[in-house]
Amino acid sequence: MAETSVPVRTCVGCRERAPVTDLLRVVLRAGALVPDPRRRLPGRGASLHPTPECLRAAERRRAFPRALRLPGGSSAPVEAGPLRAHVLGATAPGEAPPGRANAHERQTAVPPTDRQPAGPHVESRTSSDESAVKSPR
Repeated sequence: MAETSVPVRTCVGCRERAPVTDLLRVVLRAGALVPDPRRRLPGRGASLHPTPECLRAAERRRAFPRALRLPGGSSAPVEAGPLRAHVLGATAPGEAPPGRANAHERQTAVPPTDRQPAGPHVESRTSSDESAVKSPR
C-alpha cells in the first residue's frame, strides 16, 4: 500500500518548512487572529509553530497581514489576543503546547502508568501474582 505524504507549510514566524501536523493554523475572524488547531475554519490561513518565539517573530515582522493577504498589506491592523492566549497562555516553562504532538514527541511518548483497567473483567496483577507467573531458570 502506498504511503500518503504529509503536506508541508512554512511557519510565518521562523520561516522554516514543517509538516502541517507540527504547525498551528491561524485564521482571521472579525479582525482577530484565531487559532484553528483542527484546521477546519473557512478562509485563508497562515501556519505558525505554536511557540512563543515564533509568535513574537511573526508579530515583529508583521507577517500575519501579508500571509493572510489582507487589504492594506502589513499596515492592516489585526488583533492577536486569542492567538496569543492560545500560544502563550497554554505553555508553561518546560511544558509542551496542547494539540497534536510533533513527530519526536509521538515517537518518544511514554504511556501513562496510572491508567485504570479497561473494564471490570480486567484484573490488575500484584507483586505476589508476579512471583507465581515467573518460571524458574
